[in-house]
Amino acid sequence: MTEQTVEYDLCVLGCGPGGFAGAMRAFDFGKHVCVVEGGEIGGAGVKWGALASKTMWELSKDYSIAAKQDRGYQSQHLTVDFSEVNATIEEAVKERQYQMLTQLETFSPRRWQGEGSITYVRGWASFVDRHTVEVCLDDGTTQHIHAKNFLISTGSHPRGYGNLQVDQDKIFNSNGIHRLKKFPKRLLILGAGVVGCEYATIFANFGQTQVHLVDHKDRVLSYEDRDVSAFVEQSLEGAGVVLHQSATLQDIHRRQDYLAAVLDFPDGHSEVIEVDAALISVGRQPNLQHLRLDKIGIDISENGFLTTGVDCRVDGNIFACGDVTCHPNLVNIAELEARMAAKEMFCRAIRPLNYCNMSAIMFLNPSVATVGLSEEQCQAKKLSYRVAYVAYAMSSRPLAMRAKRGFVKILVTDDAEMKILGMRSAGPQVSNVVLSIAHFMDHDKGAAEVLKSVYPHPSISETTQECLRLLIGKSIYKAQAFPGKMWVKTWNPQDGYHDCSRDFQVEQCEIPSQKTP
Repeated sequence: MTEQTVEYDLCVLGCGPGGFAGAMRAFDFGKHVCVVEGGEIGGAGVKWGALASKTMWELSKDYSIAAKQDRGYQSQHLTVDFSEVNATIEEAVKERQYQMLTQLETFSPRRWQGEGSITYVRGWASFVDRHTVEVCLDDGTTQHIHAKNFLISTGSHPRGYGNLQVDQDKIFNSNGIHRLKKFPKRLLILGAGVVGCEYATIFANFGQTQVHLVDHKDRVLSYEDRDVSAFVEQSLEGAGVVLHQSATLQDIHRRQDYLAAVLDFPDGHSEVIEVDAALISVGRQPNLQHLRLDKIGIDISENGFLTTGVDCRVDGNIFACGDVTCHPNLVNIAELEARMAAKEMFCRAIRPLNYCNMSAIMFLNPSVATVGLSEEQCQAKKLSYRVAYVAYAMSSRPLAMRAKRGFVKILVTDDAEMKILGMRSAGPQVSNVVLSIAHFMDHDKGAAEVLKSVYPHPSISETTQECLRLLIGKSIYKAQAFPGKMWVKTWNPQDGYHDCSRDFQVEQCEIPSQKTP
């Protein structure tokens, strides 16, 4: 065992997107940082998760567009090779990993002559005490690393399902799905959350696979508003995905040439689905088991996560970010938490993170974006609200793109201020839509204030503009003329919904009085 005599200002355990962001933020303050990573640099967020899966989604989207026959052109002899798809994904992953390694090397003590430094150690860490970890290095030896502060950013791994064996050959999880050697003719996906729906979309886009999406709930994305779930279900079924809802996977039997998946239903009947491969997508578990947190008196919650405060502190000098916490498993949240933790360590963060304004995108066909409260969340809080809906088909840019499937739905407080509470949107370029609303929410803007901005034309963002106009009764196109494509409602705990779509009030103009000279 080697003993590290230097005491770092911060030791980061795990170099995924969160850990990397936290290390760089500490470096911004001129601190000496040690980053310990035993697996692939970039973690799940780069190697198997967000970057890899979204690269595959982009390729599948390109293929599905090329295969369209309703745009005045046709692709001849269109083919796709899974090995080439995987090679492209690997290329994107390696580019990001190279960027991360280059930066770590640039600011290593042996090269960097300025303030602060970043030392990268390959190995698996476990706590000895609150200021020391023992790292098992690649060569089998161990090393002690001392630090004033620790940031736990060890990420997560796919959750298992009962006694089902994930062999990454026929039965996969999201960490291993790219090991497929070719497109399966039939694929079962267990779990209709974000990851399950995204992979169902990807394989459906490529058009080589019959996808069966199985979930024990009665709708996909069951935590979202019902109209969002219904929209996604229509999209999936329109792409040929077979939905098996309120179904429990009892077992998967391995046959010589196929898998036999047994599904049980609430009414007592069972079905057997024959598939060539299965993807188990039932959530993720934090990577905490090897850290020996009991050595430093840190408890893991009943659901397996670390509990953090608004400053991302677990206890004392121990901080955590990303998938090891109880917050959503999103790269942007992990990065924000890590940067917040570093700022709290070294100069005290002034403003805590506002998780209510965190935006997210589900890469489907079309994509779905969310920020803030949903209708169901408002109703659970007994919070009165006003909500407007505008279909993409009412905006010029989607018409030009021939991409009319989609909508913008915005919730505001049911009062004169009409503060924005949240948004749900589906369609192309939803990242642009959700970003603007998240920004306005962060600055506590009301619908009328937001409309002071000038929106470009033609743009997807004009759908947002029209939805905000509809909320305050000043839309260009009227809900009375397009009842299926535009509506506005109010909801309160006493009376429930009130449809305001047919309400019409003549706006009274106030003409300034003429002053006589």
